[in-house]
Amino acid sequence: MIKLIKFVFLIFIAYCYPFVQALSANEKIKIGLLVPMTGVNKEIGDSIIKAVGLAIKDIDSNLIEIYPKDTANKANQTLRSAFELKEMGVKVVIGPVFYESLAYLDELKDLTFLSLTNKTLDLPKNVISAGINSKSQFNTIKKFLETNNIKRTIFLTPIQDYEFEVKEGMKNSKIKIYKDYEYKTEPTELTKQIEEITNYRIRKKNLEDEINRIKNSNDSNKDKRIKSLEKRYTLGGLNFDAVVIADFDESLKSVATSLLYTDVLPKKKYFITLNQWFDENLLNEIDIQPLYYPSINKENFENFKIKYFNAFNEDPTHLSLLSYDLAGLIYYLSLNSNIKKLNKVFNRKSSFKGKIGIFDIEDNKINHQLNFYKIENKKLIKIF
Repeated sequence: MIKLIKFVFLIFIAYCYPFVQALSANEKIKIGLLVPMTGVNKEIGDSIIKAVGLAIKDIDSNLIEIYPKDTANKANQTLRSAFELKEMGVKVVIGPVFYESLAYLDELKDLTFLSLTNKTLDLPKNVISAGINSKSQFNTIKKFLETNNIKRTIFLTPIQDYEFEVKEGMKNSKIKIYKDYEYKTEPTELTKQIEEITNYRIRKKNLEDEINRIKNSNDSNKDKRIKSLEKRYTLGGLNFDAVVIADFDESLKSVATSLLYTDVLPKKKYFITLNQWFDENLLNEIDIQPLYYPSINKENFENFKIKYFNAFNEDPTHLSLLSYDLAGLIYYLSLNSNIKKLNKVFNRKSSFKGKIGIFDIEDNKINHQLNFYKIENKKLIKIF
């Protein structure tokens, strides 16, 4: 326990669960890993295995044993591998990585799975979602909106496979929604929808009408006023103060560009998005800056990347940091409770601190207390 604190690996904050049936002196902590060890996502699986190994080295305990098994990104293979872990006496598993692999795991009710997915809907009862879920992100966005007294925020959500997760996160965070829209990501459809959302055609017509009105007026300064108006694209205010774009990568850029086209500018309206894992490509998108988003603590993540690179001479995946913390969490809980009943621990509210930051456990979900950042002038700036 002293070494655990010494490494600042996993510090106990609040734990509302009576300590019962702690491990005996020689009892092993068997941790299963369900990760892709073959196929297109093999690199992710390799990185997770290395990160857990690094965590075990930092914990420095001979009580821990790791058993990696391949999921091959298939639900049936995941079930077979999970059954093999059960036969080996494993009670707690880090993984699977992907939501699609969870389908049959409720058949192994005496195993607890700490999945790295960020999806929280329709999970088997023995699966804990440990990813950066939408509720965690909207909780952080809510804090930013309230701190800055931003009253009218519209939400733009793509019609994608994660749409309902986003909606659930919005609902559970109780974030104040001014207006909520779904959009199609096909470029032509997207532009048309953004025009409707921002009343672009009306605002453009307002500008044309105002220019014509001034032209036909007796205003002595009309040439100067017309010249000034002709520099604009629209006329008339927008009925929102901020826009939250629940999108990523090129699709995020497309939505932001469509907003620019309709004369909605990030210098005048807050552009906010979801966790981007510090995507460096966004630093060069100067036209859509400032751009705000919630994320894990960047300093902690950079320190972990250095530790990982020094150990393996390669960069980790984002999920590696999650798995590193989960290994420490399992070790801590195993010292203070019955590892066979860890699933009950996750139904009780408690908080812990790991490399990724502080996370709260309740109702079979891990919610992360995130930081908030903005990208401006090609720089990443921490807001809180």
